[in-house]
Amino acid sequence: MKLATIRTGGGTRAARLTADGYVDLGCSDVGDLLARTDRPTAGGTVHPVDAGLAPVVPRPGKVLCVGLNYRTHILEMGRDLPEHPTLFAKFAEALIGARDDIQLAPESSAVDWEAELAVVIGATVRRASAEEAERAIAGFTVMNDVTMRDWQFRTKEWLQGKTFEGTTPLGPVLVTPDELPGGVRPRLAITCRVDGEIVQKADTGDLVFDPVDLVRYASTILTLRPGDVIATGTPGGVGHARKPPRYLSDGTTVVTEIEGIGRLENTARTA
Repeated sequence: MKLATIRTGGGTRAARLTADGYVDLGCSDVGDLLARTDRPTAGGTVHPVDAGLAPVVPRPGKVLCVGLNYRTHILEMGRDLPEHPTLFAKFAEALIGARDDIQLAPESSAVDWEAELAVVIGATVRRASAEEAERAIAGFTVMNDVTMRDWQFRTKEWLQGKTFEGTTPLGPVLVTPDELPGGVRPRLAITCRVDGEIVQKADTGDLVFDPVDLVRYASTILTLRPGDVIATGTPGGVGHARKPPRYLSDGTTVVTEIEGIGRLENTARTA
């Protein structure tokens, strides 16, 4: 099943993507849908396939992100594989839709791209076992963890560079694990193109800590709830690591794609 949060004249709506369009499921958004114990799969109004897309979960209670999680990239950089996930956070204000503009804050001159597979939680879990973690995964979506590098590295803590408002596309849809090769541990090609050039290309099977590992680990720290999002990390190819570094500027296009899920198509615009 593919779920989306679409924009309508009456506000956002949770919808199931079908060959005929987006079928309204009677909830305000996908987060609202996941929080319900009786999740409808049938629906009423069918909206056109070109409907506007909000972030697939517009107001997640938590957005947890993982750094340094692609095995090949870590090894090629001469680093040891981590023993534990590196976690940081974003806030809902950072999220934008699959086709929205990325806001370039005038305070930053080093705005970078990071293509990521994101996990969406569908059940409340704390200190989850592997089996509980598997059952808690509602599905997967695409994120680009757009980062203000100059702000990220002002201090040892990354948060301030990671959660600038209006920067982080999330969508276009949530795809349930049964539709993906590998299920809750999907093996999918992930790419990022900047102005048409492929800058990142990897396979999500190369993750050091897979989605089940991350749900188990994060749920040890705090309760995960329906609609929470975990971004699993980015592969090599980010602009900050290039020589010389390369960053987004006004008018730059960023296309982030994961096979079997979909693509984000965003243009950077000066805020």
